[in-house]
Amino acid sequence: MNLLSWLYKKLKQREKQRHSKVISKHLSASKLSELEAILGFEIKNKSHYIRALIHRSFLEYMEADDDSNERLEFLGDSVLSLVVAEYLFENFPDKDEGFLTKVRAKLVNRLALSDSAESMGLQKFILVSKNLSDRFSAASKTVLSDALEALIGAIYLDHGLQTCKNFIQRVLIDPNIKEGDYLIDENYKSQLLEYAQANKFEIPSYSVINEEGPQHERIFTVKVTLNNNISGIGKGRNKKTAEQNAARAALSKIYHNISSE
Repeated sequence: MNLLSWLYKKLKQREKQRHSKVISKHLSASKLSELEAILGFEIKNKSHYIRALIHRSFLEYMEADDDSNERLEFLGDSVLSLVVAEYLFENFPDKDEGFLTKVRAKLVNRLALSDSAESMGLQKFILVSKNLSDRFSAASKTVLSDALEALIGAIYLDHGLQTCKNFIQRVLIDPNIKEGDYLIDENYKSQLLEYAQANKFEIPSYSVINEEGPQHERIFTVKVTLNNNISGIGKGRNKKTAEQNAARAALSKIYHNISSE
C-alpha cells in the first residue's frame, strides 16, 4: 500500500469515527429509550432505528458515504400499504375496490403520515443537516412522513409483521372513525373548480396578497376570486396550503348562500 492510499484509508476511518460520535451524541442510549417508550416495545437491533432516523441532508452535511433512511423508507412504504389494505379489506367487507383504494390513499398520504409522526414527537429524533434544522421548527411534513415510513421498515426488520400491524393501527388508524368520514374530499381547489365549471363560470383566480414572517417561517395569504362576486382568503406556510384554505373559505360562502335561499 502506497502512502497516498494509506492516508486516504486513515482519513476515511477518522471520518467514520467522527460520524459515529455525532450520531451517538444525538441518538444516545437515553434517546433510544425514549423512543422505545413511544413505540411501546423493546428495540432489539438499534442500528435499524438509527438508520431510519438519518435524513439524507445530514449525510450530505457531514460529507459521509453511509446510507440514509431512504432504503428503509422504501421497505416501510410497502409494509404500510399492505397493513392498511388488509385492515380495510377485513373491516369493510361490503365495499368495492374503488372505496378501498380511496381510503387507503387517505390514510397513507404525506399529510396523514406527518401528522401522526408529529403527534408521536418523531421530529425530536430525526438527524438532519444544520441548514435544514434551522428551518425545521415546525418540522417538514415530507421529512416527517418519510421518517415514519422508514421507522415502520425498521420495526418490520426488528420485530416482524405483527408488531408492524399493531404499531400502524395504533398510530394511523382510528377504529372509532365513521365510514363516511373517510370519503370527505379535502381538495377544496378541485371542489371550487367543479362548482365553477358546473355553473359555467370562469376558472377561479388565485393571487398572493401578502407574505409575512422570516424566510424560514414564511406565511402566505392568498385570495381566490370566482365570477367577480365570490371570493375567499386563506393563509398557509406555503402557497399551495394557502390556496386550499382560500378555496375552502370561498366554498363556505357558497354553501352558506345556498342554504339561505
